Amino acid sequence: MKEKPVVIFEDEDLLIVNKPSAITVIPERIHTERENLQGILQKQYGRLFIVHRIDRATSGLVCFARNEAAHKNISLQFQNHQVQKFYRAIVKGRMKEKNGRIDLPIAENMAHAGTMLVNKRGKDALTLYEVEEEFKNATLVKVEIKTGRTHQIRVHLTYIGYPLLVDEIYADAAAFYFSSIKKNYKHGDEEERPTIARLSLHASSLKLMHPTLNKEMFFESPLPKDMEIVLKLLRKYDAV
Repeated sequence: MKEKPVVIFEDEDLLIVNKPSAITVIPERIHTERENLQGILQKQYGRLFIVHRIDRATSGLVCFARNEAAHKNISLQFQNHQVQKFYRAIVKGRMKEKNGRIDLPIAENMAHAGTMLVNKRGKDALTLYEVEEEFKNATLVKVEIKTGRTHQIRVHLTYIGYPLLVDEIYADAAAFYFSSIKKNYKHGDEEERPTIARLSLHASSLKLMHPTLNKEMFFESPLPKDMEIVLKLLRKYDAV
C-alpha cells in the first residue's frame, strides 16, 4: 500500500508535511503525469508556495508557504541560512570521526547529467554530521546542512568515504538486503525482497521562525518503518 503524505502542522501561513519516499515535491519535468506532493496538497489547500525541496527518494519534512508574504519571509530565512535542517542517514562503513564538518563546493557533474560532485568550480556547501549509532559495517548519522545544494548530503558523505547504505547513484546500491548481514540466510525458492529500496535518508527535523507570529517553530518526524527495520537488523546482526 502506497504511503500518503501526512500534514503535521497547518495554519494560515504554513503547511508542514511529512513526505513519503517515491514522490517528488514538485511536478517532474519529464513524467509530468506522476503524482507530486505539491499537486496532492493543493487539491485540499489551494495554492501552495515552494520554499525548499528534498529528493524524491528521501522521506521527511517539507515546508510550504500558504501566501505570498509567508513565502517571501521563509524564503529569506532559507537564503540567509537561518533555518535549521536536520537529517538522519544510514551510511556504509563505521565512521572513524564521531562528528565532523564538510565544507566543500558542489557542482554539476558534466559527465553524468543529473548528478553532482565535489569540485572547486561549484557553489559553497557546508554539511555537519554527528554519529548517533555505530555498527560493524554501517553508521546511523545525524546530519545538518547549512546550505541547500542538490544532493548535498549524498555527495559530501560519499566524498569522505561513507556513502548512504542505499543510493543507486553515488553508492552503486539500489537496495539493502537482509542476506548482506546475516550469514547463511535462506529465503526459500522465491527471490529475496529488499529490506529497503530507496535512499537511506530522512529529513527528520526543521526549525524556523514563524513568518507572522515571530516565534521559533520546531517540527520533528520519526524515522519511517523501513529505516527502523534496517536499524533493528543491524543491531542484531551487525552489532559492534
